[in-house]
Amino acid sequence: MTAPALSVSHLTVRYSGRAVVDDVSFDVEEGGSFGIVGESGSGKSTVLRAIAGLATDRDGTISVEGQVLGRKRDLAFCRLVQMVFQDPYGSLHPKQTVDRALAEAIAIHGLDRGEERIQSALEDVGLGRGFRFRYPHQLSGGQRQRVAIARALILEPRILLLDEPTSALDVSIQAEVLNLLKRLAAERRMTMLLVSHNLAVVAHMCLRIAVMQGGKFVEEAPARRFRDLKADHPYTQTLLDASGGFRRGFFAETAK
Repeated sequence: MTAPALSVSHLTVRYSGRAVVDDVSFDVEEGGSFGIVGESGSGKSTVLRAIAGLATDRDGTISVEGQVLGRKRDLAFCRLVQMVFQDPYGSLHPKQTVDRALAEAIAIHGLDRGEERIQSALEDVGLGRGFRFRYPHQLSGGQRQRVAIARALILEPRILLLDEPTSALDVSIQAEVLNLLKRLAAERRMTMLLVSHNLAVVAHMCLRIAVMQGGKFVEEAPARRFRDLKADHPYTQTLLDASGGFRRGFFAETAK
């Protein structure tokens, strides 16, 4: 049996001695999509940080393509796994052009065909050559997030970690960026792990969803179950009730 692309087993992460993620386990198959949804402070982003090697006070096992990860991450891991952060305003250096941001990743990893890779990455995210030498302050929020996605994808990763990638954007722009991510993941058969406080976003993007509260998974089910507004745990039902008012409108936007 083929090992999952990403496997997290009995993960516990501590900040200042306090467990903010408590005994979390899940697998994501190659080319699959898994979402974690929960309110702010539930621990969902910390799961991503542990996988990326940014939260090191942890117990449990994290494996990528069958290889157990230690505390540190090397360049090979960064080629395989890339992360798109929540804030498009903070994830790009304000004094670097788009070209510099993309070229830096290529230089660090010693990749060839740099010119071709930069142009292709910008085209993939729907940005033309005219954006290449602009600075972040010359871009809209949606354009900045597209640059952040291009920077992640230019290394051709097989696993993509997404930390609330559209929460700082307007709803109409959210739909554009989410559909872009979904299309690119399908075309490249990337494995995707998405965290968000928005159940509608996660249900649109992922095949399977875990609901997180207080550092623990309280429910896990196929996304279609949540789209049908069904839940077993009271907290999940609360999230469904909260999203019900805009659910239809959101999915109408993402379906365009």
